[in-house]
Amino acid sequence: MYFEESFTSDEQAVLARYFTNLDRPVFALINLPEVVKGALFARYSRTHKSLRRLLLDEFLADPDQGIEAIASQLQADDLVATHKAEALYQRVFSEYGDDSVAQLGGVHLATEQASNLLTKVLERGRLAAYLEQSTRYIYYDRPLGDRYRYFTPVEVAEAGLQDEYTVTMDWLFGAYTELIAQLVPHFEAQFPPGPDVSDFVWKSTIRAKACDAARGLLPAATTSNVGIYATGQAYESLLLRMRAHPLAEARDYSQLMLEELRKVIPSFVKRVDLPDRGGVWSDYLATIRADMDERGRTLGVEPESRPEVVLTDWDPDGELKVAAAALYAHSDLPDDQLLAIARRLPAEAQAKLIRSYVGNRSNRRHKPGRGMERTGYRFDILCDYGIFRDLQRHRLMTLDWQRLGTRHGYITPDPVRAVGAVRLWDEAMDRAAHLAERIEAGAGSDVAQYAVPFAYKIRFYMDLNAREAFHLIELRTGEGGHADYRRVCQQMHRLIREQAGHIQIADAMSYVDYNDYELGRLESEQRSEARRTAQGVPQPAV
Repeated sequence: MYFEESFTSDEQAVLARYFTNLDRPVFALINLPEVVKGALFARYSRTHKSLRRLLLDEFLADPDQGIEAIASQLQADDLVATHKAEALYQRVFSEYGDDSVAQLGGVHLATEQASNLLTKVLERGRLAAYLEQSTRYIYYDRPLGDRYRYFTPVEVAEAGLQDEYTVTMDWLFGAYTELIAQLVPHFEAQFPPGPDVSDFVWKSTIRAKACDAARGLLPAATTSNVGIYATGQAYESLLLRMRAHPLAEARDYSQLMLEELRKVIPSFVKRVDLPDRGGVWSDYLATIRADMDERGRTLGVEPESRPEVVLTDWDPDGELKVAAAALYAHSDLPDDQLLAIARRLPAEAQAKLIRSYVGNRSNRRHKPGRGMERTGYRFDILCDYGIFRDLQRHRLMTLDWQRLGTRHGYITPDPVRAVGAVRLWDEAMDRAAHLAERIEAGAGSDVAQYAVPFAYKIRFYMDLNAREAFHLIELRTGEGGHADYRRVCQQMHRLIREQAGHIQIADAMSYVDYNDYELGRLESEQRSEARRTAQGVPQPAV
């Protein structure tokens, strides 16, 4: 039995406004400013009091009035003393240097009209949640205001290229609109609706097919909306990186974000633009970037030809180490002794141990434990920017990328060939490449990225342990996935099995899907429709 703390009736009247229950050891905080929630938890670690008692004793406004008076003011907006929370944060930061208290409050932030270059900056941090507008479910043929949905960087105007940039961007979006108008009837004729498929599901699936095929025309300047939920610490780190970024869009956007965050969590982001704190930190990041850019430019070596996916590093003893690590939490032996024991096991015994650790996975979401993190793989990938955008979202692994440019060439999807639009596609790639070359000469290679369409290839690496590989490869080879990133992840799986020789690990990824699907989104859309129908939720507009 858990101890149940007692509160007076007046105290209960106050507390019921801020906690989901008053008699259990687990409860949620509601109706409180983020700074108060964070400060409560920060104070939590240095007192014997319960959280509810802390709020009553140390955070309610005008405690001298008595709890009875406070209980009568429940509708007052200033009932909770946020100034005390602000003071506590200041004291913790200055006296204890405890940056972790900035993890204790979070904010939902909407970031809109950000270029696709900026979205990758926003989504780089690991310890945050992001949801980005998808090029797969909406058409980009509608203007936003008086122009198509693209961002015009200030550097382009400063280089005297704004008119040329605008003409080319408008032409690219016009070409995208023209191609969508050809692809939709093409797919409708190729995949007529079945008797058991609703009009909504069929149109949604056709739309996804058309968007998948046409998105390569969209330039990196294409704008998107990103919803972010992050802690104060994560926002501070993000803003410091953005303030050091070579693109003015990122630096300017960081100021917009900082101004809004200061309205809700001012204490959490207080250090961002202090010259001796955040200023020095951002300067440090910018200096390193500039130095490494210069070193990269002076290498003087042309890239050699490589396949789309290359496994560049792995541990030949990876499965042996996983077998040992699988036993670690279930024994009292030191790590090196377990490794020696596993090394003496016959190959079949090692394999059986790994199979037991994996168990009977009846669902893709059933993942083996942390023992699978004992070995890993590093892949070098050269694929179109559209695929990169999808795979970059898996942030828990180590992933980094090179600048987007035109030197590696571009892809032309089969449906573009099928509707006879190759000439339009090639012209779009040539016009964009010409503009990118002009911008690079006038404003630099970072800014030139805005003009490069998604169809052009970018090089990046993914360094992930085996447990992360389960998640990434099984998810991204699923039936509803884009055909291109399904192909990349299928190659990753083959290389783990055939090149690394990790047969047991690869075979344990039993939900890797090698099938081909003409309408990959169809079943997923049908399942979603069935759930909405069962819950009485109206179908959204296509």
